Amino acid sequence: MNKSKSFIIDLPKILDKRGNLSFFENDNQIPFSIVRTYWIYDVPGGELRGSHAFKQQQEFIVALSGSFDITLHNGEEEKTYSMNRSYSGLYIPRMMWRKIDNFSTNSLALIVSDRNFDESDYIRDFEEFMQLIKVDEYV
Repeated sequence: MNKSKSFIIDLPKILDKRGNLSFFENDNQIPFSIVRTYWIYDVPGGELRGSHAFKQQQEFIVALSGSFDITLHNGEEEKTYSMNRSYSGLYIPRMMWRKIDNFSTNSLALIVSDRNFDESDYIRDFEEFMQLIKVDEYV
């Protein structure tokens, strides 16, 4: 089983009558240094994103606007996180199958990761993921 755990990270909130501010910094709020940042938006109703795992890449996902669900599978169990606050995010370690769905209108998902894009790091077949998760080099 994957020894790493996913978990929600509450980000600092600076409250101000003019509008609130939250932030995260390398190695302070999230457990890795940021190498790449991307975002998902304009997802049509009923569409699904993700449906893959990474051999090495870690991610941190924040719902900057709107809401969506992230369902994670660690090889043994599945857990769904409802993301709807811009001051908290979900840490996802490597070798964790993920799918993102139930996007609300105008939702915006911000994703930061510890690696540049590398197609060879993706596992896009769930059965292959289930086989690899049992191999010692990935857990």
